[in-house]
Amino acid sequence: MDRQMETRHLAVADRNIAEGEARVERQLELIERLKMRGADTATAEALLDLLRQTLMGWNRERDLIIATLNA
Repeated sequence: MDRQMETRHLAVADRNIAEGEARVERQLELIERLKMRGADTATAEALLDLLRQTLMGWNRERDLIIATLNA
């Protein structure tokens, strides 16, 4: 791929990461509200785990893009 395309991919990765971090924060807040009400948090915590795994994947992808740009 050319450098311009990799730069666009990096911008997408950065946006995905920022949005993913915001989703994790919202999910953490939701879990806290559920706990305060004594509600079951199992499903919310499972989703939080999935969100975190996805975020880790996006960070790995970003690292690969940066490595390609620096090569």
